[in-house]
Amino acid sequence: MTRRLRLVGTSSGNDGCPTLYEVENTDSYLVQGDVVTDPAELRQLRNLKDGEGAVIVPRELLANFGPKEPVHVPHEITFEEFGAMFRTLAHSAWRLETRRRYAEDEETDTWREFMSNGTVRWDLDDPWCRGHREQSALGKRFERVRLVDDPPTPGQRYLLDNARRNTAVGEDIRILSRAAADELELPAEGFWIFDARVVALLRFDGDDALTGVELITDPVQVVRYCRTREAAWHHAVPYDQAQV
Repeated sequence: MTRRLRLVGTSSGNDGCPTLYEVENTDSYLVQGDVVTDPAELRQLRNLKDGEGAVIVPRELLANFGPKEPVHVPHEITFEEFGAMFRTLAHSAWRLETRRRYAEDEETDTWREFMSNGTVRWDLDDPWCRGHREQSALGKRFERVRLVDDPPTPGQRYLLDNARRNTAVGEDIRILSRAAADELELPAEGFWIFDARVVALLRFDGDDALTGVELITDPVQVVRYCRTREAAWHHAVPYDQAQV
């Protein structure tokens, strides 16, 4: 189906380029500009896929004709796209875990083993572990801070045992009490920070099931989450030194 375009404005005089168009009946825009063809320049673009291209336009085009009103439009990604971020990150992934339970944990054989025996014989050669070992061997960092209540919930005790597996494949797991998190005014939401430039905000429903992932790339907001990371990491302790 051919999309209908509406001319928004141009800074080109009358030669047609560069120009900004609005795609009618959508919140999308089309930019007309000089095509980037230099291979060295294209290599600098992150994850440019087959069929995608890039154009150069002057700042005045966007300043004069781009949308002026601030509108937050959540950028939701699929679980498959979220999983791929752990393979394409450049140097680091950091997570804040804030929930008292995670429904998906309780659907696993390892959960049932933990509830029966109080510990788990973790398989360090499953696909998740192999992938993390490979990434860690490349020098990439995986770190988490897990909030723990007093006393810990069953879900939190399971994750304390799980920290043995994560550490064995290269992650650094630290623990922070819920009381300390409240004093630090840390957010209640859980999230990942990738390469200190993009945040993956995790959405859960009332039954503690993961329902979606929202990407945040606004530098101002990303800095806010990075400040949370610095505070949490400073006050947390290694999982095997936590008094729980």
